[in-house]
Amino acid sequence: MTRLAPIAFLFALLSGVAAAETRNTVTGPVEITPVLQGLAEPWAVGFLPDGGFLVTLRDGGMLRSFPDGSQGFVSGLPAVQVEGQGGLLDVMVPRDFAETGEIFLTYAAPQGGRGAGTALARGVLDGTELTDVETLWQMNPGSSGGRHFGSRVVEGPEGHLFVTVGERGDRDAAQDLRRENGSVIRLNRDGTIPEGNPFIGAGDADPAIWSYGHRNPQGAALDAVGQLFVVEHGARGGDEINRIEPGLNYGWPIIAYGEEYAGGQIGIGTEGQGLEQPLHFWDPSIAPSGLAIYDGDMFPEWQGDLLVGALAFDLISRVDPDSGFAEVERIQTPETQRVRDVRVAPDGSVWFLSVGNGTLYRISRPGM
Repeated sequence: MTRLAPIAFLFALLSGVAAAETRNTVTGPVEITPVLQGLAEPWAVGFLPDGGFLVTLRDGGMLRSFPDGSQGFVSGLPAVQVEGQGGLLDVMVPRDFAETGEIFLTYAAPQGGRGAGTALARGVLDGTELTDVETLWQMNPGSSGGRHFGSRVVEGPEGHLFVTVGERGDRDAAQDLRRENGSVIRLNRDGTIPEGNPFIGAGDADPAIWSYGHRNPQGAALDAVGQLFVVEHGARGGDEINRIEPGLNYGWPIIAYGEEYAGGQIGIGTEGQGLEQPLHFWDPSIAPSGLAIYDGDMFPEWQGDLLVGALAFDLISRVDPDSGFAEVERIQTPETQRVRDVRVAPDGSVWFLSVGNGTLYRISRPGM
């Protein structure tokens, strides 16, 4: 199903008297406040410099909320293929938005018949209208089926764009450097290939590829020094956190810490020569989607920690690099139902999208 515009989403921006619930965490009490309710399949949130924000909905719509409390659907979005896990996916607001008005979107692009592939587009946001929309990149070829699109887009320290791409259910393609399935790609802001990409000039390898051997990376973020990390779905067990370096092979499907859904070993086991090991893996799977690396003043105890949304077990996993990337806490409350995205707001609060509740929430210190 291809959608050009939202059709029947319900949403309600809550007033300043929205009820906050106090919940306990390992590092003390927090308040969890609903910000936006009635969202159908929310996928990503992006903060605007004026204090407003954007929320994408997988079924093809995007909401803009303004600082005065008004809100509306954004028009002019690219056509998306709404099938299975595909649809309108990530939104990224670049550092120079105040000057350029540009935003970047990832989505499942229709590619003829029932084919679709992960794509990246840019556009200029003017109020609730997206103009000058341009598709910068799309995976080639796409394929049928609604599985494993990825996808997050992250602005690198030098302005490059990193896009995570799922293998679309085609396992072997994740090891084929001629194809972008199961990779992280790096692009210039205009969609061209940056100098320094590791596979430029490497035979028939795709020059956009930055790393490969990924399954379905649905979370990506930079730490305070600009290092890229991703979280990705395993099969039955074996969800991973990976530190992404150029040219490296992260192993799928040759190695994995999960097992086949019907039981049995995947590939050759958990290790292989020339294949990277995850920093952390979950077994059983938490179905990770959304990643933020905390950098703020509100929760100094979380500084540098990875906050990973979980579609299974209804939680946010807090992983501490200083503890060897161990999971040190599971923030699990009635609000954390099927967490799709996690972001650190400019004021240091943590916002997350709950698919189960259809709600955007804010985590803060009590009274802040």
